[in-house]
Formats: sequence, C-alpha cells, structure tokens
Amino acid sequence: MRRAGFTLLEMLVATAVMGIAVVGLLSNISTSLRNGAHLVEHDRAALAARRTMDELLVNTRLPYETPLEGRFDEATGMEGGWIAHLTRFELPPEAGPGTPILERIELEVWWTSGTRRRTLTLEAFRRGMIPA
Repeated sequence: MRRAGFTLLEMLVATAVMGIAVVGLLSNISTSLRNGAHLVEHDRAALAARRTMDELLVNTRLPYETPLEGRFDEATGMEGGWIAHLTRFELPPEAGPGTPILERIELEVWWTSGTRRRTLTLEAFRRGMIPA
C-alpha cells in the first residue's frame, strides 16, 4: 500500500529547482535596479543640461570663442558642471556690423558617477547680430 505525498527525493529536486529560479529572479531584479539608477542619473543630467542650454540661449551677452564654465548646485542632486562655447556658425559674404548671423552654442555637461566621469554634449543654434 502506497501513502499519499512526496518522497524525500522529490522534495529535494523541487527545492533545488525553486532555489535556482529564485536566484535567477533576484539577479534580474538587481540588474533592473542598477539600470534604473543609471537612467535616473542620465535623466538628471539631461534636465540640468537643458536648463543650462536654455539660460545660455537667452543670454545675449555671451563672449565668442571663450569657454564658459559653471557647476551645478546641490538642488540637482548630482555633482558636476558644464562648459560652453559660443561660435559664429555661418556668416554671409561681406558681413558688416548689424548683419544677422547664425551662432552655435556647444554645451558639455559632466558629472561623476561613482569613480567615473560621465559627459553629455548638446548643441543649439540661434540668430545673432554682428556687433557694431
């Protein structure tokens, strides 16, 4: 007469299979959390870069060919800064004072992630005038 239930061997095999499945799931969760943290860092950097670029675009007193630098405040939640360059992108032939031109602003945002330095580069164009 056979009793209802599982044998010891069946219980060991079921426990081993369940243990392997749990380890795989925990590994996937760990990887997902790490990727989420990287996305949060990049999102913060992109938002800070966008805000800085907007401030640079409306500032009409930026010097040409001179690097501008700044650091992010602690409200951004990241340690980093930025470097910007304003250049004349396109000049019409025989351009004189008061002639409209196309200006290019290149912005490099940097931040530290652990021991590594990460960067993000943006560029924008705006209409300017050749000063008198």
